Amino acid sequence: MAGLEDLYREIILDHYRSPRNRGELAVPPAHKTEGFNPLCGDEVAVYLDVDSVSGLVVDIKISGQGCSISQASTSMMSDAVKGKSVEEARLLIRAFKALMSIHESKLEGESDGTDLAADLEGVRLGDLEALQGVVKFPVRIKCATLAWNTLQQGLDEIGAELPN
Repeated sequence: MAGLEDLYREIILDHYRSPRNRGELAVPPAHKTEGFNPLCGDEVAVYLDVDSVSGLVVDIKISGQGCSISQASTSMMSDAVKGKSVEEARLLIRAFKALMSIHESKLEGESDGTDLAADLEGVRLGDLEALQGVVKFPVRIKCATLAWNTLQQGLDEIGAELPN
């Protein structure tokens, strides 16, 4: 198991040291959403360019500062949703948050995670699974999910702005 943990650690460090999609997009046409974790000071800004006709995340840029977990998760999130449809992005958000919650629930003895397993059904998380070790440190879960919550907020705001 140590080999897998080392691999996961390397994936996280790679995204922290060389974040993907770092930068800003012009607002408008892009939409900017900011997230902040008051417990530790992590900050993230997500710039989304969603095509209103196709519903694709055409481009995404990220900025911010914080711990290695929050910044790596932000990079991994941006990589995972770029080029995906808004629906696929929402599925990834639910699946990632379920992954964090399932492990947290098991650690705290609250449940076996079967109530959240449906959100993971059929969703391939790939490198995002490297972050599942974060649940061993419950205070860090907020660090890992900050970007995902910010993305979800941004998609919700964009949804309200798009014509029906």
